[in-house]
Amino acid sequence: MDTRTSETRLRIERVRDVLIAEGLHAVLVPSSDPHLSEYLPGRWRGREWLSGFDGSVGSLVVTRERAALFADSRYWSQAEAQIAGSGIQLEKTNSGASTQYIDWIAQQLQPGQVLAVDGQVLGLSLAQLLRAAMQRAGITLRTDLDLLQPAWIDRPALPFDAVYEHLPPQAAVARADKLARVRQAMAAVGASHHFISTVDDVAWLLNLRGADVECNPVFIAHLLLDASGGRLFVGSGKVPEDVTARLASDGIRLAAYGEAGPALAALPAGARLLIDPRRVTLGLREAVPGTVQVVEQINPSTLLKSRKTPAEAEFVRETMAQDGAAMCEFYAEFEASLARGERWSELDIDTHLTAARRRRPGFVGPSFSTIAGWMANGALPHYRATPDSFAYIDGEGLLLIDSGGQYLGGTTDITRVWPIGHISAAQKRDYTLVLKGTIALSATRFPRGTLSPMLDAIARAPLWAEGLDYGHGTGHGVGYFMNVHEGPQSISKAVAEPTMAMEPGMITSIEPGLYRPGQWGVRIENLVLNVAHQTPENNAFGEMLAFETLTLCPIDTRCIDLGLMRDDEIDWLNDYHATVRERLQPLVSGAALDWLIARTAPLSR
Repeated sequence: MDTRTSETRLRIERVRDVLIAEGLHAVLVPSSDPHLSEYLPGRWRGREWLSGFDGSVGSLVVTRERAALFADSRYWSQAEAQIAGSGIQLEKTNSGASTQYIDWIAQQLQPGQVLAVDGQVLGLSLAQLLRAAMQRAGITLRTDLDLLQPAWIDRPALPFDAVYEHLPPQAAVARADKLARVRQAMAAVGASHHFISTVDDVAWLLNLRGADVECNPVFIAHLLLDASGGRLFVGSGKVPEDVTARLASDGIRLAAYGEAGPALAALPAGARLLIDPRRVTLGLREAVPGTVQVVEQINPSTLLKSRKTPAEAEFVRETMAQDGAAMCEFYAEFEASLARGERWSELDIDTHLTAARRRRPGFVGPSFSTIAGWMANGALPHYRATPDSFAYIDGEGLLLIDSGGQYLGGTTDITRVWPIGHISAAQKRDYTLVLKGTIALSATRFPRGTLSPMLDAIARAPLWAEGLDYGHGTGHGVGYFMNVHEGPQSISKAVAEPTMAMEPGMITSIEPGLYRPGQWGVRIENLVLNVAHQTPENNAFGEMLAFETLTLCPIDTRCIDLGLMRDDEIDWLNDYHATVRERLQPLVSGAALDWLIARTAPLSR
C-alpha cells in the first residue's frame, strides 16, 4: 500500500468518524461547489481529496461500511488506477449526468437511516430527485451539514485572485446592454429580482474576468439583480477600486461573498424571483422566504452568451488564426526535433505548445489542461500527464494532443492525432472512421431550432456501421474568452430539451473518437460556428443553418486509409486544408510555413 492510498484510507476513516459522531449512516460527496461549476477551486474538491480520483466528473458515496465512486466511461481506466487499494469500489455509469448513485444509496441504507449531503453544493434539481428517492426508501436526508469540514484539516481557503474587466474592442457588447437584455427577460416573466450563481454567467454579464478556477477566466461570486440595480457578492478586495466605480455607474454594488444567502432571505414579501433550478443550489434556494414567489427557468444569460454576436464571431476567427499559427510553429519544432533523434515526453509537449501560444497576441492562458496521450494514454479521453506519471514518445504509433487557449478574442479547443514512425493498418482504419464522423457532421445542414442532441448520431454513424462507438458526447458549447465547456447546447446522447435548440452564433465542438484501452486512442476535434445556410427564396421549410469550421490546423493525412474515404469526403478535407493554408500563411514563416504547406497538400487517390 503506497502513501497516497494509505492517506485515502485514513481520510475515509476520519469521515466515518464524523458520520458516527453525528448519528449519520452515509454521506454523498458530489463534484460540485456553491456555483455548480464543472471545474472547482481547491476548497470544493472534496471528492478528489477524499478519494484520490481527480477527474472533473464523478460522485463519491461513503457509508459506515462501504465507499463507492461513480464515474462514466471517460474516466474508468483513470479511476481504477487512482482508487486502487483504497477500499473504494468503482461503479461504472453510462454518462456524467447519471444519477445511478441514488439507487445505490437506497439499496445500501435501511429505512430510518440517515444520508447527509451538503446542501450548499447540491444542485436544486438534483436535490429534488434525491429527496424523492430517499422518501420512497424511508431514508432521512440531511442537507444542513458539511461533513468534510471537520475531517479536512488543511482545507484550502477561498481563492483570492483579483477580478479584472474584459474591455473593448474584444468585449464587443457593453455591460449596460447585457444587463438591459437580461432585465427584458425578467420583465417577460414578471420577475422583480433575478439571482445568478453560475460564475460564467456572472462574468459574461458584467464583462468581468478572473482566475479563481484553473484555465477558466472566472471568479467566485453570486449576483442578485432587480429592475434597476444589483449586488455582486464577491470576496473582499478582489475587485479593484476603478472597476468597482465603473460597476457602480451601471448600478452594480459590491457585497460580501457570504451575504448572498442573507440577501435572498431579506427579499421583500411579494417579490417575484427568477432562478434557474439547474444552476442554483438547494442551500441558496432554501434561503428564499415563503412570501417570495419563485419563477424557475433557465438563466437568460445562459442563452444570450451562447449566441455570439457578429463582432464576437469575427474576433473568434482572428483568434483561431493566431492559435493555428501557434500550432504550426509547435508541430514544426516537434517533428524536426524527433527527426534529429531527440526525446520528448508528454510533459514536454504541454510545455512547448503553451510556449508557442504564449507568443501569440491576446493569449491569456490555456483553456484546459493539455491532454498529450501517447498510445495507450491516448485511449483515456481525459488523460493528463503529471510529473509523477507520464510517458515518453518512444517507438511507433499514435500521439493524441487535445489542447486549447484562452485569448481576449475567444476560446480555442482542438484535438489532433499524429503518426510517429510507421503506423498499422488497424490504426489507420480507426483514424479514418473517426475522421469520416468529423466530416459528416461538419458538412451537415439542419433547420434552425434543431435540438442539438439530434445531431449526435451523424458523427457516430461511420463508427456504428462498423460496430464501434465512443462513450463521451460529440460536441459541447464553447464560451467567448470564457469556459471551454458551455451550454445550453450539447451534441450528445443527452435527452433533448427546448433550451438546446441550435441558433445562429453558437460555437460548438465536433469531436468524435475511438478508444482501444491499453492500445491507442483517436479523436479529431474542430470548433464550428452556427451560420445561416443559403436556401431558395421563400423556402417553405424555414431557415436552415450550417457549420462554419473555425479551427485552423491541418488534419494529418498520413493516417488516412484512402480506401475508406469517399470522393466528397476527400473534397471536404482538401477544401478545409486550402482554407487553413490561405488563412495561416501570412502568420508563419520559415520551418512553420514549410510544415504548413506540406501538411495541407491536396489529397488524391
